[in-house]
This record gives sequence, C-alpha cells and structure tokens, in this order.
Amino acid sequence: MDLIQRVQQIGRNFKQGFRTADVLQRRDYAETTQQGGYYGESLLDPKFKRSLAGAGVTARQTPAQFAGAYTNRLLIDLANDGTRTHWWRWNHPLAIAQKLVEVGVDPSVVQSPSARALTTLGIAAPAVAAAGAYDITNLGELGRPKGFAQSYAGLGSDDRRKTEQPGQELFERFFLSRTGRPLKYETAKKDIPDLTPQRYGNYMKFLYQDKGLLDLGVVKGTMENLQGVPEVRMLGYPVTLPTVAGFAGGPVSATIAGRTGKTPAQRAVRAIAGGLAGSAGGVGLGNVVNQQIAAANRPKLPTTQQYQDLSAGRI
Repeated sequence: MDLIQRVQQIGRNFKQGFRTADVLQRRDYAETTQQGGYYGESLLDPKFKRSLAGAGVTARQTPAQFAGAYTNRLLIDLANDGTRTHWWRWNHPLAIAQKLVEVGVDPSVVQSPSARALTTLGIAAPAVAAAGAYDITNLGELGRPKGFAQSYAGLGSDDRRKTEQPGQELFERFFLSRTGRPLKYETAKKDIPDLTPQRYGNYMKFLYQDKGLLDLGVVKGTMENLQGVPEVRMLGYPVTLPTVAGFAGGPVSATIAGRTGKTPAQRAVRAIAGGLAGSAGGVGLGNVVNQQIAAANRPKLPTTQQYQDLSAGRI
C-alpha cells in the first residue's frame, strides 16, 4: 500500500471513529437518562473511553478511529460546556465538602433523601461557621469576620466595621461567602489585639500578591492569617483547620450513630444528631489546634523579670 492509500485509509478510519462516537453517545445518553441519571459530556469523562473500548476503538489498536471519536467528543464538550460544567460545580470548597459528606455517610444507614439532607445540613452548620467567611458570634455587625471591613461601609468612613446597606451585606456574606477586604492595621488591631504589623503585612502580601498553586491564583495557603492560624483560600473562600476537622468528623460520627438505631426512623434521627455532634467536635478540636499554633506564632516577649535583669545589666 503506497503512501497516498495509507493516508486515505487513515482518513476513512478517522471518519469511522467520528461516526462511532455519535452512535455510542446517543445510546449512552438514552440509557442514562431513562434510568434518571446524568449523562456527562466532558472530554475527560472515563465512561466515554470505556464505551469506545467496548466497541473495539482504542488508542493502541485503532489510533485513527480513536482520534476521530475524541474529535467528535471535543466538539460536543465545547458546544455544551461539558468540562467547564465540572469546573463550575467543583470550584468551591463547600461544593467539594458537600460531595465528601454525601459519600462519607453510609447510604444503607440513612436511606431517606430528606434525612440525608438534614444530616448534611447538621454536619455543614458548625463546619461552615468555622470557615471564616463570617463570624457567627458577631451578628450585631451582620457576621463581619474579625479584621475585615464591611463591603458597604460609608464612603470615606473612618470605621469600616459599620455598613450602610445591611441587606446587601447579608447577601454577599452568607450567600456569596465574601469576607470583604481587610481593615487598615490600626482598626484591625482593635478586633485582634495581638495582631502585629509583621503578621498583617505578611497576610496582605498573601492575599493580594501570592499566586498560590501552579501560580494560577486558584488555591493558596498561609501558615498565619490575621488571627495567627493556618488558612487556605480557594478562589477567595477561606478554609481553616476547624472547617476541615468538622467536615471530616461529621460523616464518620453520623454513620456510627445511625447504625445504633433499630428502625429506619431511629437510624435517621441518630445519624442527624451524630453528624451535628461529630462536626461540632471536629470544629472544637480544630480550634484547640489553632490556639496552639497561634500561641507558637506570637512574638516571644521578655518577662518582667527579664526586663529588670536587662535594665540592671545582668543579661
């Protein structure tokens, strides 16, 4: 077979692979939707590759057909935002945490959809409150986190801890999870008495200059936020040790507690209570660890006796 014939054969195989992908995707879509499931259209979905392999199309055995099939898939992905849909779904830490909770709570223990929803809410409540996007103990200032300004403070206001638009403030903080911008150092120190200029400066550098993982600005972390404890930011949303511990402990506790029930109703009630208790316990443990880290990060000042010894020239 000469070169021209080989090129023509590759073209025919490419077209065949393109048509095969069309047939397989129509079949998979019909089967999945009939079962009430979601049919993904992402180029990265492994189910598509498995369907091709079942039809005898693989990268090693039929490379031209494989290329044609994935060209078809790429067109569908671009037209329907197949891959970007996954990005939109998983670009927030709370969305990721929610999925982990769904997987972590044994479905054989909590079978009712409403009970699973209540279990998830019970686990999420303490963990989300500990994230730092809002301060549940500062409801007088609409949950403003310590060290951060209100987004809608008065123009030119000396104290940006007060807002002029409480409705917008509540929406942005509790629905959009926006913390606002840090206060100027002098005002932030009123919220956080042990805040030092160095810690404040380092955090501002982290917040506005650090590009984080792969220099993309999507995920980044610091060992010392304004409160002096570790913090990770994913697209601007803060994640702290108490939050991680809460989401880790909640599902485990919910499953263990749910298994002690004898009837489905008992298992559901105990799982809900167990999830809430486990999450709260995890948050408490995370706060204890944070306190130890914050204490280690604080400047070590001389004691009164050491000051006296210094003054007397004994040190």
